[in-house]
Amino acid sequence: MGRVWGVVVAGGSATRFGEAKQFASLAGRPVAWWAVTACRSVCDSVVLVVPADRLSDDPASQHGADVAVAGGPTRAASVRAGLEALGPEAEIVVVHDAARPLARPELFKAVVAALERGQVAGAICAVPVTDTVKRVAAGPDGVGEPDVIETLDRANLVAVQTPQAFFVEVLRRAHEGEPDATDDAALVEALGLTVSVVPGDPDNLKLTTPADLVRAETLAGR
Repeated sequence: MGRVWGVVVAGGSATRFGEAKQFASLAGRPVAWWAVTACRSVCDSVVLVVPADRLSDDPASQHGADVAVAGGPTRAASVRAGLEALGPEAEIVVVHDAARPLARPELFKAVVAALERGQVAGAICAVPVTDTVKRVAAGPDGVGEPDVIETLDRANLVAVQTPQAFFVEVLRRAHEGEPDATDDAALVEALGLTVSVVPGDPDNLKLTTPADLVRAETLAGR
C-alpha cells in the first residue's frame, strides 16, 4: 500500500444514458475497468464506488479495484464513501469519474505532480472552452425561451475534467457537513484554498449518451 490512493466514482444511475453506463462494454471491457486501470498509473490502491445493488457482484475483482464500496444518492455522497475507504497511509487522493474511461496516464501523472510541487491544495485537468458561452435567464414573464444576460469572455474559461488530485485531509475537510457539488475542486475552492489547472485532453470524453460510447469505441481502438 502506498501514499497515493484513487477513488473511481461509478455510483450514478446514468438516467440520460439509458443504462448503467459505468458497466457498459467498451472494447471488450467494462467502462469502470478502463477507469480503474487508468488510475493505476499513479495510484497504489484504488477504491471503486458503485451502486449498493452491485456490491454482491464482487465489483472490486471484476473491475480491478482493491476495494469496492456503496455510493450515495449524489456524486458528492459517493466521493465521501470513497474517502471513508482510504487506507490510513493515504496522503494524496485522485478522484476520477468512471464515465471518463479513456483518461490517459499522463493526466494522472500531471495532476499528482502539480500537487506534489506544493503551494496548492488540489490540481485538476481542463481544456479551453472553444465555443462562445452566454449566460441566460428566463424572460420577464417566465414563459417561452430564455433571454441572453451576458456573453462571457471565453479566454478565461475552461471545461473541467477528471482526474483531480487533492491532499486527503484537505478533501475530507472540504466535504465536512456533507455539501453537494458536481466537482470536488469547487468544494476545496470554497475553503479559500488554491486549485491548480493542468492541460486536459480533448479525447478524455465523458460518456453521457450512447453516441458517446460509439465515439469512445473508436478512440479505444487507437
